[in-house]
Amino acid sequence: MDCFPSNVKLLSSQRFIDGGRSSGNFENFNLALHVNDSQDNVLENRKILRDRFDLPSEPVWMNQTHSSICIDAPLTNAIIEADASYTSRVGVVSAIMTADCLPVFVSKKNGTMVGVAHAGWRGLISGVIENLISSFNSDGDNLVVHLGPAISKNSFEVGDEVMRLFLAKNINFERSFTIKNNTNYLDLYDAAKVILEGFQIKSISGGDRCTFQESSDFFSYRRDGVNSGRMAHLIWMS
Repeated sequence: MDCFPSNVKLLSSQRFIDGGRSSGNFENFNLALHVNDSQDNVLENRKILRDRFDLPSEPVWMNQTHSSICIDAPLTNAIIEADASYTSRVGVVSAIMTADCLPVFVSKKNGTMVGVAHAGWRGLISGVIENLISSFNSDGDNLVVHLGPAISKNSFEVGDEVMRLFLAKNINFERSFTIKNNTNYLDLYDAAKVILEGFQIKSISGGDRCTFQESSDFFSYRRDGVNSGRMAHLIWMS
């Protein structure tokens, strides 16, 4: 992430933190209210997040639905339905949550605008990355991107119908699939790069972690099911 401007801050939480309040399958730093964790524990974890990492404001939490909706991160406590947000205001914290899906962080190289998208396979198909990038109204040469932790290609099995949807959208997605023993494996990181390269974005980092395999660091819906917690991915300008 060294390619990001010095005033832009990125943060991806992990599964565990000293003092985290959640227990059981959510142990110990779950940040999502929509799973079956105790609301009190989640709110305490969010306070730890703010205090421990010295956030300038409460993150703009969204109700994520695997959509393509991208919003200008508002200065409000209201929960808005969206899967990406951006801001040009200093101190506003754009946020998403994941447990296998891909976080896509974006910044202008001059440090005047930032954003983040929640990009699972449905979001990649529906255009959430395209909508976030288009919100910057900038040439690709003026943008930097970081791909946060997601499920890796060796662990992400998908059906034939998913593969057909990707290839119908862009034949270049063919390179993002591997077929082993009649099973399709999707590389979310590479699929995101196919989209980003379409915007002529060359400054792309990350893409080397696996939420499914690295159980000591990350929650994983594919590994743990409906009782999986969520990590938060935040970006803001100071």
